[in-house]
Amino acid sequence: MGIRDQLHPRSDGKKIYLPPACHTLSIKEKISFCQCLCRVKVPQGYSSNIKSLIQLKDLKLVGLKSHDCHILMQQLLALAIRDILPKKVRHAITHLRFFFNAIGSKFIDPLKLDELENEAAIILCQLEMHFPPSLFDIIVHLFVHLVREIKCCGPVYWRWMYPVG
Repeated sequence: MGIRDQLHPRSDGKKIYLPPACHTLSIKEKISFCQCLCRVKVPQGYSSNIKSLIQLKDLKLVGLKSHDCHILMQQLLALAIRDILPKKVRHAITHLRFFFNAIGSKFIDPLKLDELENEAAIILCQLEMHFPPSLFDIIVHLFVHLVREIKCCGPVYWRWMYPVG
């Protein structure tokens, strides 16, 4: 079929090699990601102590609350992946971050809502090109409808649980 040829299994005599996907991090990249997040300092009360949520031994993020995920997605993720992932994957994640920052702002220009709605569909398509289908459950699909909710109910900022600003 010619779809994602770079990910097809390769036979090397006796063994079959499965190449890593573009979003897969090596051990060195995971260490870099975790160390970058460990070095981040934020104002008191802005978020949890991110350093305490990272296990460098296991290279994992543990015990994240919903607000920590919010801060990680909207602020810190772009900083942590800037030198790690390939450019096309970084851009897809960064566009998702920009989208969430745009819909989460205090004031939204009503004339730009249609543009944001189109951008949401484009971002979802970009993510589908680089990440496995198992990532895309119904919850991921729902962010396409967030702009329609803003049109009906007004800015998200005044209705959400993170009034940090």
